[in-house]
Amino acid sequence: MFNIIGAIISGLFIGAFAQLFYPGHQGYSWVATILLGIGGSLVAGLITSQGQRDFSRAGCLASILGAMALIFIGHVLKIGG
Repeated sequence: MFNIIGAIISGLFIGAFAQLFYPGHQGYSWVATILLGIGGSLVAGLITSQGQRDFSRAGCLASILGAMALIFIGHVLKIGG
């Protein structure tokens, strides 16, 4: 149960930072921001494939970059805000 709550909270922060650092206005809701952050973490995890479950600054940065990549793909495909 705590893993789910932790994923939601970290997804919110990662998604919010990704929107903050991505140029322009995205206009995502808070639910979409959470999903964006969780998706960014998954993308970063698939790319790095280190298998670590510990908190690290490099992992957070990779997650934010993964979420920014999802924002870019959404803009290219005209999906989202």
